[in-house]
Amino acid sequence: MTQILDGKHWSSVIESELAHAVESRKARGLKAPHLAAVLVGNNPASRAYVGHKVKACARVGFQSTLVERPEQITQEELLGIVNDLNTNPEVDGFIVQLPLPDHIDAAKVLEAVNPAKDVDGFHPVNAGKMALGLPCHWPATPMGIMTLLERSGIETSGKHAVILGRSDIVGTPMTLLLRRNGYPGNCTVTMCHSRTRDLHDHTRRADLLIAAIGKPHFVTADMVKPGVVIIDVGINRIADPSKASGHRLTGDVDFDQVAPKCSWITPVPGGVGPMTIASLMQNTLQACEAKHP
Repeated sequence: MTQILDGKHWSSVIESELAHAVESRKARGLKAPHLAAVLVGNNPASRAYVGHKVKACARVGFQSTLVERPEQITQEELLGIVNDLNTNPEVDGFIVQLPLPDHIDAAKVLEAVNPAKDVDGFHPVNAGKMALGLPCHWPATPMGIMTLLERSGIETSGKHAVILGRSDIVGTPMTLLLRRNGYPGNCTVTMCHSRTRDLHDHTRRADLLIAAIGKPHFVTADMVKPGVVIIDVGINRIADPSKASGHRLTGDVDFDQVAPKCSWITPVPGGVGPMTIASLMQNTLQACEAKHP
C-alpha cells in the first residue's frame, strides 16, 4: 500500500516547534529571529514563494523584512543591499530569491552573503562545510528532504539512492547528504543527469529516487521498481483550463501512474515545498541562536 510523505503535516509540526522556541526565547528576554528576503523583479513564482516565507515567519513569531527592487537594478546596487543586510545586527538571516535577472551575476551576489546569515545554504563556505560534514546551514530543499525522510521513519542505510539532476541547489547536495555516515544517509548514491546513458537501468535499481530536473511527468511507471520511495522535487506549471489561474502545479513524476508502485511518495504540491520553507525557518532560528544564545 502506497503511503504519502506528507510535507504539509511535518512542516506544520516543525512550525509548532519553532513557535514554542520563539516563545521560550522571548520569556528569557531574548529577541525573536529575524529573516529578510530580497526580491528582484516580478517573477510570479518567486513572488509567491517569498510570500509563503513571509507568512511562515508570521505564523512562528519571527520578524521578517521584504526588500523589493525592480528588474532593472544594477549589480552594484544589489551588492549594496546584500552588504547592508550583512551588517544589520537586527537581521539574523536572509535570502536573495532566485532566479535573478540575466544581467546580474548570481554567483557573485550569493558569494557576497555572510555565510553565518546564509540561511538558504548556497554560499561556498556552507557548501564546503556540508561536504566535509561540519556544522553549517544546509540548503533548504535538501534539508527539508532529509527531515521528511527522518520524521517519516524511512530507512536509508544500505539503500541505493538515485538522484535525477545535478544542480547545486538540490542534486549535488542531496548526493553529499545521502552518502554521509548518519541517518538519514549511508546510501549508495548514483547521480544521473542529461548525459547519463541507459537512464532507465539506473532508475529501476533505485530504492530511493529523487527527481529534481524540472520536467513535468518525466518519471513514468516503467522507470521504477515496486516498493521504491520517491521524492518529487519538481514544481512545474502546466496548462489546466479547469483552474481559475489557467494552470496547475505538477511534479517531475507522473504521480497517478507511478504512485501505485511506490511504498512512499511525495505529492506535488504538498510534499517537498512546505518542507523547504520549514527548513529555512529552522536555519534562521539556528543563525539567531548562534548570535544570541
